[in-house]
Amino acid sequence: MAEQKKIAFLVAAEGIEQVELTDPWQHVEKAGAVPRLLAPKLGQVQAFEHLTPADTFDVDVPFAHADPADYDGVVIPGGVANSDFLRMDRDAVAFVKAHVAAGKPVAAICHGPWLLVEADVVRGKTLTSFPSLATDIRNAGAQWVDEEVSVSTEGGWTLVTSRKPDDLPAFNREALKAFEL
Repeated sequence: MAEQKKIAFLVAAEGIEQVELTDPWQHVEKAGAVPRLLAPKLGQVQAFEHLTPADTFDVDVPFAHADPADYDGVVIPGGVANSDFLRMDRDAVAFVKAHVAAGKPVAAICHGPWLLVEADVVRGKTLTSFPSLATDIRNAGAQWVDEEVSVSTEGGWTLVTSRKPDDLPAFNREALKAFEL
């Protein structure tokens, strides 16, 4: 029997848009893979429904102890605060750089691509995001498009991106394909 694939969900300690974490997580589990929550430190992270605190979630692995080689794919949920904190975490940035350098797929939604911009891995890619990131993405050398989902295979790795929670059905479908689930 083949070993189950592991998918890393990268989040900050707070500000995660809850549905952008829980919906892809459930789809990954339903497809037979093992989702793992990675964050700056062990303990719990605080998700939000827009600006209202929602549920907390237990962290599986802190970024500093996470080995990108252990994961078959990465999901980066959005949330403005989550994404802003995440892009300032050196260990999260290093994790993404190593994951991409290994040619492994990444799926990022809403403000999640900020981490990819910070990691300098979007140059030459086509992606979407929450519209407020368009200029940052263009300045990082990528093409921004206003579509419910964008799949970019340039550069030897697959990037799946979406704009907002309404795009989750398309995001989940394409992320699972990219993860070969």
